[in-house]
Amino acid sequence: MAENNTSNIGFEKQIWDAACVLRGNIDASEYKSVVLGLIFLKYISDRFEAKYKELVEEGDGFEEDQDEYTAENIFFVPENARWSAIAAAAHTPEIGTVIDDAMRSIEKENKRLKDILPKNFARPELDKRRLGEVVDLFTNIQMIEHGNSKDILGRTYEYCLSKFAEQEGKLAGEFYTPSCVVRTLVEVLQPFNGRVYDPCCGSGGMFVQSAKFIENHGGNINKISVFGQDSNPTTWKMAQMNLAIRGIEADLGKFNADTFFNDCHPQLKADFIMANPPFNLSGWGADKLVDDVRWQYGTPPAGNANFAWLQHMIWHLAPNGRIGMVLANGSLSSQSGGEGEIRKNIINADLVDCIVAMPTQLFYTTQIPVSLWFLAKNKKQKGKTLFIDARKLGTMVTRKLRELTDEDIKKIADTYNAFVDGTLEDEKGFCAVVTTQDIAKQDYILTPGRYVGIEEQEDDGEPFEEKMGRLTSELSELFTKSHELEAQIKERLGAIGFEI
Repeated sequence: MAENNTSNIGFEKQIWDAACVLRGNIDASEYKSVVLGLIFLKYISDRFEAKYKELVEEGDGFEEDQDEYTAENIFFVPENARWSAIAAAAHTPEIGTVIDDAMRSIEKENKRLKDILPKNFARPELDKRRLGEVVDLFTNIQMIEHGNSKDILGRTYEYCLSKFAEQEGKLAGEFYTPSCVVRTLVEVLQPFNGRVYDPCCGSGGMFVQSAKFIENHGGNINKISVFGQDSNPTTWKMAQMNLAIRGIEADLGKFNADTFFNDCHPQLKADFIMANPPFNLSGWGADKLVDDVRWQYGTPPAGNANFAWLQHMIWHLAPNGRIGMVLANGSLSSQSGGEGEIRKNIINADLVDCIVAMPTQLFYTTQIPVSLWFLAKNKKQKGKTLFIDARKLGTMVTRKLRELTDEDIKKIADTYNAFVDGTLEDEKGFCAVVTTQDIAKQDYILTPGRYVGIEEQEDDGEPFEEKMGRLTSELSELFTKSHELEAQIKERLGAIGFEI
């Protein structure tokens, strides 16, 4: 959805609406694996079938040779797992078992997918008639009309992720960061080549958007190496499927793991780190990590992991590496638990490149106001930090949800690029370039509003004396009207026996 906002999605929504037929009384968190599992199964089967036909036409008898597929990064799909076999069983009572067996067969033939695919389609609470209808829906998708299957199924997977996030509310914070927030991070960092890392990768959105960015700018996706991990087992599996659909090779560790206690990439020094860690996480195990080597700028408090996440990422930065991350606004100014001292040390180390205050209502999961932090080991503008107040950007796409448009994201990225180039001029109410000395004068508080000031109001050309005369006259009329209404109310209350 790199070029799309939610407002102009059509095909993905049709699939989502039709797939919802199956849901019945199943929780969104459980139903997620059903829909996403089917999308994944259809995707790998489509890719396999296309290559299978090619090999049959070549006539050398290699169509069942697994090496022919793995050589092109295509998963080998055994006969019982091919979509034709699934479609043939769609309207039988055994459809759930057929799909579960297909998932097991695929895992057996493809080590990369071992223990990742959902295998819960045979359970009694899943209505088999409705499951058959959803299989029919996927069978009848005419991919050619909508672009290649990789693209459309990838977009559909992503769209369904966002819809599940909407339905799950707060719980969705573990697996979904809104696309427009991820795109802002990616457009500013521009990860064209090198090692890309997300220590709390959720369903892999940062990696998907990085790949899209490279494709959209005519680059080569093979020039980035992807590393990540996640502690939630379901989320970790979703990420593996999401990246496989996109053809992105990734090292997400051998299993789900807690980043603080079981770092899957202890030696990694990354060129780009992008993350949306859980906001204000308490009880993260600080007492067991008191002397950890990662806490170069101060020991993070037990009640809030924000500065633990931040320092973990700084520790993993390459000498010219850069970070783009989402943090709750409290991290900009908090002094509790030593956070103010840690922030001061990070600022004095000249690591903070840019802070962007974001608009409200961007997340399905929380109303907590957030900011984007951009840090760099080797800043282009030494001793300076760019502050952007983007709180007025964005468009409401539902009553509860706001999205940044392509233009909004471009405005933020262009402002950052001009800062790096040394050509940016401060814009009252929107952006300001500030020296570390001036940040120190503000007690090392990083709230953009302190630095960008208030937008200048346009002069309407009306002389002050005339304006005050007009306004006081209007106010006098309003006071008179108010007294008339007050008298009418008293009169009517008196008529029914109530005096004021």
